[in-house]
Order: sequence, then C-alpha cells, then structure tokens
Amino acid sequence: MSSAAAKKVELLLPTDVIIADKFDNDAEVRTIDVKDGVPSGWRIMDIGPKTVEAYEKALADCKTVIWNGPMGVFELSKFAGGTGAIAKTLAGLKSATTIVGGGESVAAVEQLGLADEISHVSTGGGATLEFLEGKELPGVEVIHKKAPGK
Repeated sequence: MSSAAAKKVELLLPTDVIIADKFDNDAEVRTIDVKDGVPSGWRIMDIGPKTVEAYEKALADCKTVIWNGPMGVFELSKFAGGTGAIAKTLAGLKSATTIVGGGESVAAVEQLGLADEISHVSTGGGATLEFLEGKELPGVEVIHKKAPGK
C-alpha cells in the first residue's frame, strides 16, 4: 500500500463484503462495511455490492486489465456474485485488452461462458504475473536458447 501511495497509484480495496457464519451455501449471510470489522466466527466470502459498483466504475475506461484471482468463493453459488459481476464487466470491455490469469479465475470465466469474450486467458496466473514483472520464465528461457532471436 505504501508503494502504491509513493507512486501515486490508486489502490482500490473492498469497502463492503459478504460474510458468512460457515463455509457453505446454507450459511447465514450478511453484507457489512469493511470498516466495521468481521464478527468473530464469521468469514469473508465475497465482495459486496458497493465494492462491485466501485470496481465496475474503475474498469469502465481501462484500456488494459489484468485479472488474477476471483473476488470471492465463486465455487459456492451463494458467493459467486462478485466474481460473476467483474467477469461480465471485463467481457463487456470491447475496446480494452483483457487478460485473465490463474486457474480459479479462468474456471470462473469459463463457468460463466465468458472465456471467448476475454482477450487472453492463461491458467498460469503466477507465471503471468512474473512475466509482467520482467522475470525470466524457465519455459520461455528454453525457447529463447533453442531458437535465439525468435
């Protein structure tokens, strides 16, 4: 957070979340403001509606979006709303390059039938992030050694 502030990069964190008393579709569910804290025995399961709205607004004018990691426990239908909303938003960004990296994020966009609406889908989420950091990836390094200059 301090690095983002030093570089004058806006860092959007959830302002509200969906919490549950257990890790189950049958759980009791509440939406709370993050500033109020999570009650003992409860867990965060998804981003809340105010956060979804803020993220959608922030994404609207983006030209490139890289998404790694679902917004919540999308595998449980009760907590798939945030991930679904963000996936649909990315799929609707027709003038942007959208990249989804990571097995769970890819599973979410595929489950929603949106993978074909994303510019690039990669199951290698960690490798995608490392590549963007400028790190040498072992597979890419081998290709460069075998076919220099290509």
